[in-house]
Amino acid sequence: MKFNVLFLFVSLSLLSIYSNAQEPTIEKYTNLSLDFETRATDLVAQMTLEEKISQLGAGAPAIPRLNIQEYHWWNECLHGVARAGIATVFPQAIGMAASFDTATMREVANVISDEARAKHHEAQRNKNYKIYTGLTFWSPNVNIFRDPRWGRGHETYGEDPYLTGQMGMQFVKGLQGNDSKYLKLVSTAKHFAVHNGPEPNRHSFNVLPSKRDLWETYLPAFEDLIVDAKAYSVMGAYNRVDGESASASWMLLNDILRKQWGFEGYVVSDCGAINDIYKNHKIVDTQEQAAALGIRRGCDLNCGSVYQRALKTAVSQGLIGIKEIDLSVYRLMLARMKLGMFDPIELVPYAQIPFELNNRKAHDDLALKMAHKSMTLLKNEGILPLNKNLIKKIAVIGPNADNINALKGNYYGTPSNPVSIINGIKAKSGPEIELVYHKGVSLVTHQNKDSLVLSKRILKDIESADVAIFVGGLDATWEGEESNEMRSKNGVEGFFGGDRTKIELPEVQLNALKAMNKTGTPVVFVLLAGSAVSFNGLEQELEGILAAWYPGQRGGDAVADVLFGNYNPAGRLPVTFYSSTNELPNFEDYNMRAGNGFTYRYYNGNAMYPFGYGMSYTKFKYSDLAINKKVFNNSDEVFVTVNVKNSGELDGEEVVQLYVKDVESTTWMPHKQLRGFKRVSLKKGEKKMVEFKLNVRKDLRYYDAIKQTYAVEPGDFEIQIGGSSKNIQLKKIISIEN
Repeated sequence: MKFNVLFLFVSLSLLSIYSNAQEPTIEKYTNLSLDFETRATDLVAQMTLEEKISQLGAGAPAIPRLNIQEYHWWNECLHGVARAGIATVFPQAIGMAASFDTATMREVANVISDEARAKHHEAQRNKNYKIYTGLTFWSPNVNIFRDPRWGRGHETYGEDPYLTGQMGMQFVKGLQGNDSKYLKLVSTAKHFAVHNGPEPNRHSFNVLPSKRDLWETYLPAFEDLIVDAKAYSVMGAYNRVDGESASASWMLLNDILRKQWGFEGYVVSDCGAINDIYKNHKIVDTQEQAAALGIRRGCDLNCGSVYQRALKTAVSQGLIGIKEIDLSVYRLMLARMKLGMFDPIELVPYAQIPFELNNRKAHDDLALKMAHKSMTLLKNEGILPLNKNLIKKIAVIGPNADNINALKGNYYGTPSNPVSIINGIKAKSGPEIELVYHKGVSLVTHQNKDSLVLSKRILKDIESADVAIFVGGLDATWEGEESNEMRSKNGVEGFFGGDRTKIELPEVQLNALKAMNKTGTPVVFVLLAGSAVSFNGLEQELEGILAAWYPGQRGGDAVADVLFGNYNPAGRLPVTFYSSTNELPNFEDYNMRAGNGFTYRYYNGNAMYPFGYGMSYTKFKYSDLAINKKVFNNSDEVFVTVNVKNSGELDGEEVVQLYVKDVESTTWMPHKQLRGFKRVSLKKGEKKMVEFKLNVRKDLRYYDAIKQTYAVEPGDFEIQIGGSSKNIQLKKIISIEN
């Protein structure tokens, strides 16, 4: 009996050893049945300190023993997949904002994310893990375009927090997809926060916003993108805010972003911003202290090399603990898991998007659709649309007529077949119309001593034409991000470090327009620019002005369609067009009420063209404004309806805008605030009811700096409905009770 028991025990022991040898332990991070959080936690636990630190830079090397592929976190898709070869180039962000069309913005973002996924998996198949091949995109830019001199303003959705939030949310949702398990892409809201120039000072500038400006102007769009759209990443800004680096700010990254807004994703620094902490801001003395501060304050990923250079030494110096580093690595690994990077490709629905989908015709058509919707008609003395039956000769003049750069803005991809303005006009004008084209003058600097005036030959062509079209403005080689290229232009009047120092059209173009006007031929100005431009009063003499922004790969077709009446424009200004630079406050003053006030919400002057403004080839009539009741409390919703009729002779679209004005307040308030808009298509003679829903607690609030919370002051508020911030057609008073 004893022998049998002993034999059984030995047999079972051998069987156990054999079984363990045949069935190795499955690491949790590879176990597809576990949730991503558990798997990411396990993966980080397997890493050495050196391996963890290696993953905290934009270029993260492979860790073969853990099946972690090399990955580069830096990618861009501001208005199309950028810097990664052929891709659909949509209008620049400011142009898409001018559409006031959230549905089309969502379509654009869906296409961008399709192309991004297609490109990523093609790169993976080719074992290309370099920059601009990943799935983590540093877009959109939802900084408020406070001052038109800011060079990067055209990357944004304009000067209004509400419009910025509405457009930005749709962009984020389109990028990140709607799968219940996997992210399509990661969208990164930038630059958090209170960041909008001047560009040359961004690495050392300290912003001291009032609490009200912070919460009412600079933060709302970020809150919309984080809380509502669930953007999974945030990029910190270069500048300081209240003395702290924005990329290592306890107030911004911990108190507001994570505690108050419940953000669960990861934070990335702007490129070089951690280096700025000790080199330029001089908040600390060493790179080790800067690296430790960045991680401890909540910046998980360093676009730069400070983390990878200095964190190990920072640990040995006792400046930071390994557990703090673990948290950042965990957040980054979790993001990669949510993108499907650790799962079989067959399980990730977005990985099935074929490379052939990139740059397809349907995407090109959408680029034209969004370009159409961005076209903003500022002036029309009856000359537009051009009547082909009455026109025999058109003179097209100007430096942007054949300038592909002016189509693309910045952060752009490579369009396969971009349509310049002149080529769009050629295609639409037809063989019966004689078309002459001369560049005439340069955008900014003088080509030669004679370029201050147009040549006699050019003036003769203009004089003999039935209409002259001047295509001018700027391009993103003149307004944009601080860089060596931009610094090289610092000696040119009106420009400094990527910013403009004057908003007036460059003198060389103003002189060309004056000469054209003297010929007696009617002049239409097609303005390609990313911001407000003033004309020194010359706008009074022009027959028509069309703001085309930086209109993307189909820009030439879109402009021509508007000029010849194939498309009825309905774009609206997402920024105020001021009459002169003298109207603007100190560029470095972030107080929204400084000087004459920044943006339509605080500006006290008379704008050349106000926020929300844009003309149509037809007319619209508003009637029957109705609100569900007169007296509301804090928890109520306000339902507003209005009838809008196309009373003109052509089919068209109207952007119906709702503004809220605090009639009488015990504290300072904006003049008015956009709180709703709808782009409505109406056939000739058609009438539609347009509906809006306001939330009293959110849409009528201000920030109480003493109580440090939002509040709604009891009293009367005016609900305004119209076609721009100035063109208010109907209004009604509602009252808010305690």
